[in-house]
Amino acid sequence: MSLSALQQDFRDWLVTGSDEAQSRFSPDAAPGLLVYQNNYRCALMACLEESFAKTLAWIGPDLFHAIAAAHIDARPPESWSLDHYAAHFPQALAQALPDDTEVGELAMLELALTDAFVGPDGAALALGDVPQVDWDRAVLRWVPTARLLSLASNAPAIWSALAANREPPPRALLAEPVRVLVWRQEDIACFRAVDPQEAEVAPSLLGGATFTAICARLVDAHGEAQGVQLAGAWLGRWVADGALAAL
Repeated sequence: MSLSALQQDFRDWLVTGSDEAQSRFSPDAAPGLLVYQNNYRCALMACLEESFAKTLAWIGPDLFHAIAAAHIDARPPESWSLDHYAAHFPQALAQALPDDTEVGELAMLELALTDAFVGPDGAALALGDVPQVDWDRAVLRWVPTARLLSLASNAPAIWSALAANREPPPRALLAEPVRVLVWRQEDIACFRAVDPQEAEVAPSLLGGATFTAICARLVDAHGEAQGVQLAGAWLGRWVADGALAAL
């Protein structure tokens, strides 16, 4: 047996634990194989527990571990690093609990915050830089860690309560889905709900949008006075949040 074949057989055993995979090894190897498989599954379970601590606290360990164990069986790691293993778990939760919308969305928010915290660095536009900007030509873009989520539940309120060690509110569906902006400000992963009018403009900043185009869009929608006022207010908030990339 070649080394590559042995490694593939060993991987098959770790992932499936099937009798067929085990039969490729001598009977004397069985105890050692069980140790390795236990370590493999424990490492993946610990990764999911750490990545989704608020979700674990929300639904309880029994249900969390049952869904996580099924996910581990169904989806082995696709990367050399455990940092990437959490990526598909919010979808697994949503599929396992289709009537509990807040569970999958709570996990989605946790994953987005983690991704923002470890995401690429990028200088944010500082308040002191604003007067020097040529706003007729300026292109506004979110910082590299920014991400927009669309949520239909009160998952953000649940996350905030759990993070503050407060009693979380009962789960609830929102009258209308909301956009939530997730980003990193300095060394802190942040999120906030985007108001409905701002939500119409916010996605365009993922790819970059000129400030003049944003102003024109707002003026068309709300009239010149209100449109210019909205553009200025949002610009001030985005800069204060540290959410706009340096121009």
